[in-house]
Amino acid sequence: MTKAVKKQALGRGLSALLKDPENDIKSVEDKNADKVVGNIIELDIESIEINPFQPRTNFNEETLQELAKSIKELGVIQPITVRKLDFNNYQLISGERRLRASKLIGLKTIPAYIRLANDNESLVMALVENIQRHDLDPIEVAISYQRLIEEINLTQEELSERVGKKRSTITNYLRLLKLDPIIQTGMRDGFISMGHGRALINIDNQDVQSDIYHKVVTQNLSVRETEALVKNYQDSLKPKTAKPAKGNSFDINEDEKKAFANYFGTKVDVKVAGNGKGKITIPFHSEEDFNRILKLINS
Repeated sequence: MTKAVKKQALGRGLSALLKDPENDIKSVEDKNADKVVGNIIELDIESIEINPFQPRTNFNEETLQELAKSIKELGVIQPITVRKLDFNNYQLISGERRLRASKLIGLKTIPAYIRLANDNESLVMALVENIQRHDLDPIEVAISYQRLIEEINLTQEELSERVGKKRSTITNYLRLLKLDPIIQTGMRDGFISMGHGRALINIDNQDVQSDIYHKVVTQNLSVRETEALVKNYQDSLKPKTAKPAKGNSFDINEDEKKAFANYFGTKVDVKVAGNGKGKITIPFHSEEDFNRILKLINS
């Protein structure tokens, strides 16, 4: 809780800084620019305009309402990103659904990362430095990775080289952003670890995901216990294989097979199934041979 309050206070303080005409930051060389790049700042929603080059034009109303409900309950978990155009005037870069949903519930401000027209490399440096900190929660790290990929157009391989982490490590962090927002919040607040999150992400059904998360938190389950719960759920989805019926199977030895062959005067195929049932196949080669065998059976 202290951590969240600290971040929020910092965001408000920087917001006041940006509203001061004497501190109008336009480039990375300007005074206090280092306080803007890489930090979360509370911006007035009315000061943010939609990017005219936004390729996405259709927004599902139902999912937008769901997001609005989530934001009302949990707040904006992942800040939007904007570009500073002029004094107290910004243009949206990413996060239009979050911005629209925030407007739906009447929010006046929204947490945002501010970009400057020429701060590309500074942003990279700030984010990479931010990632190296030891007090970040896994979701904060994941969001930083995602920002570098989306905003600087890096591949995961390039990002791996920039931050000095294995590509698999980066992938594992990014997958956490697919978790239900409530679980992401739980991880940020320290109720569960990244290990718990990595186990839960293997469940596609968010209702089940949330149910197991609730058990983990209320019962204080370890990562291994969480993995066991996930495995049990996954095993329950697998189709049940029919167990073979129990029976009294037995073997036919060579002497018994020879006895059949000697009696019928031909090689007889004898097969026994696992339940003790079987069949005897007596071949014949002509009508005369058939009549011979028939006579033996009827005798």
